Amino acid sequence: MAKKSGIKLIANNKKAYHDYFIEDTYEAGIALAGTEVKSLRMGKCSVKESFIRIEKGEVWIYGMHISPYEKGNIFNKDPLRVRKLLLHTYEIRKLESKLAEKGLTLVPLRVYFKDSLVKVEIGLARGKKLYDKRQDIAKKDQRREAEREFKVRNL
Repeated sequence: MAKKSGIKLIANNKKAYHDYFIEDTYEAGIALAGTEVKSLRMGKCSVKESFIRIEKGEVWIYGMHISPYEKGNIFNKDPLRVRKLLLHTYEIRKLESKLAEKGLTLVPLRVYFKDSLVKVEIGLARGKKLYDKRQDIAKKDQRREAEREFKVRNL
């Protein structure tokens, strides 16, 4: 059986880009049960309210919701259970040293299939202030207005 290559997006965390400046990104594997993978293949995942912590040299994701698989019966796990992220030890140490700085946190940005493996893209993020969010919204509105004018002129 041939492997499918490429990336298939499962869940995206747009709220993270709105609330944080993303300074660096990392790709991590995730430890899952079989029924959770089947549920992910159907696209039933949410990372909006989730966050990441490093505890005792291991990386954990909290609040990631994976809906129970309909045909999974007794094998289904708790949808909001804490899941382990798989990173190399040197990456974890590097993240721990960066998190020691004030104002930095880890947030999940997206969940996707890379070939046949489930991956989580995590971002080292710094929180935005209210005026930063307003500036981003103003820039987005200006760009949208310019595109609208360009479209009208070219018709």
